[in-house]
Amino acid sequence: MGTAPTEVTQLKLGKLKVARQRLLQRYEHQPFVFCLAGLYGCQWRRYQRTHVQPGHCCCSKWESGSFALIILTFCLSLVFLYFWSEARNDYNDFDWFNFGNLGFWFPWSIVLLILAVFLFTYVAVLLLLAVCLLSEGQRLYLHWCHKIGISVTLILSIVASSVLTDLWSKEWMTVLLSFQVTAPYLHIGGVVLMTLLSWPVAMHVFRLNMRVRRVAMMVLYITVLLTLYLVPLGMHSPCIKERSSLGSAPALIGHRGAPMLAPENTYMSFEKALTAGADGLETDVTISYDGVPFLMHDKNLRRTTNVKDVFPNWTHTSPAMFTWRELQSLNAGSWFFSQDPFGTASSLSPDERLQAQNQSVCTLRAFLDLAAQYGKLVIFDLYRPPRGHPYRDAWISRTLDVIHNESSIHSSQVLWLPPELREFVQESDPDLQQTTGEQASVEELQLRHIARLNIHYSSMSEKEIRKYAVANISTNLYVISEPWLYSLAWCAGAHSVATNAVHILKNLQRPLFLMTPDEYRLMWTLTDITSLLLVVTVFVFHWWRERGLALSVDSSSVLENGSYRQFRTEVNDVWSLSNMSSSDSEKQVPSV
Repeated sequence: MGTAPTEVTQLKLGKLKVARQRLLQRYEHQPFVFCLAGLYGCQWRRYQRTHVQPGHCCCSKWESGSFALIILTFCLSLVFLYFWSEARNDYNDFDWFNFGNLGFWFPWSIVLLILAVFLFTYVAVLLLLAVCLLSEGQRLYLHWCHKIGISVTLILSIVASSVLTDLWSKEWMTVLLSFQVTAPYLHIGGVVLMTLLSWPVAMHVFRLNMRVRRVAMMVLYITVLLTLYLVPLGMHSPCIKERSSLGSAPALIGHRGAPMLAPENTYMSFEKALTAGADGLETDVTISYDGVPFLMHDKNLRRTTNVKDVFPNWTHTSPAMFTWRELQSLNAGSWFFSQDPFGTASSLSPDERLQAQNQSVCTLRAFLDLAAQYGKLVIFDLYRPPRGHPYRDAWISRTLDVIHNESSIHSSQVLWLPPELREFVQESDPDLQQTTGEQASVEELQLRHIARLNIHYSSMSEKEIRKYAVANISTNLYVISEPWLYSLAWCAGAHSVATNAVHILKNLQRPLFLMTPDEYRLMWTLTDITSLLLVVTVFVFHWWRERGLALSVDSSSVLENGSYRQFRTEVNDVWSLSNMSSSDSEKQVPSV
């Protein structure tokens, strides 16, 4: 008979355990929370013991700092990812810049892009896990491995952004230009994100005990949301216009030919550009030691020729110090396959590969004759030879001599870019189209007989382009190879662009992201209204649920925080009953 009370107590405790388990299953999504806590803090077994009491802080001060660090790292890694994604137009320049400093070729730009995507994804997943845990009422315990990972990501994002800003500050202008194209869609993305956040925000607002925290959270959320709603009022984009006001597509000038399809500045490269539909050709001209103008961009020959194999002691020598016979002995095409700067070498057919591998340095005369054969425009930079060169003071007249006496091109097809001795050139050949890279006043440009501007795309301005166009001064932008950037130049009214991707841009039938003002107004108005309705619905739902659950527990008592308050009360009752039963059991057991 002495063991009967013990058996009864065990039976009661068993029932209490079942009741407690059911309560936990009722108020927690066990598998879901199990995975969240495990991935976020490696708490695969302790997740039920880390529940936040309603109205209390979600975590300790240390963990609150970790959560704030995740948010900061998310923002900075997003900025870095967006910055580097929009810089894709200039990846080739970045890789060649590193080649000049390191002495070997490697696609650093792609590696950096992959790293940026990986780091942002990692931080975004952690932030999503944290938000889901908070929505489930769980305390945050970020594992130390993740804390190290977040710190490393933050440091890498800051260092990479700082270094790129120092070396490549113009790319931030590219980011600003990209907003003119992507801003309408970034606005929609921001509104969608804030709408999704309304669920956890509303849940915590109606469960917080402290009125100050509740008001602060509401004010912050509403401020950000309203700001996003009103952003389009101050937004401007050249691609938001009536289709009837859209001008013709900018002419395409092959930058050093078609460097994606053949070795740059070779005869084959220019042929490829013309076959792809180029309206003009661009190059850089240097004069050999014996007076032959030829095409070469760099200050030495080691990037685009095999000078290291043929003249190992002259790898850093100026190309102008070589005779034409020495230049002819160099191969100007094999590097295209060993370095594959655009990752397009594999697209060439066997015959094209053989042709490319046997390319030599191209002369200015051959370049001009090819353009004359197709009736295309040409534009080129002209490099003055170094001191001690026989043609250092005659480089302008020697180039004009090739244009007038050695080639078949007409002067009107030449966009004359070199600024030196411009008046002399203008007097000797008025048919040349004078071109400059200086954005001077209209009056000054007209006084100098400038017919075209040649400026970097980062200086693109719809207002400036229109101003010059009224004075019959056309605008050429260099170097544009990405479709979104070409679309922006099209919408802004540019007359021509120098590009590495004639074969890609030629296929665009209309600008990307083009929409009429009415279409844009309808898009952002519907987005804002839909978001507002959803946010109000979410807040009303949480208010109704918390209020309804609180009233349904006991109509004579005032409960503070709805379902979580009820959960805490029921669990506490279960544990109290369990402790009382344990005490009774101890009293009923006779002492020995």
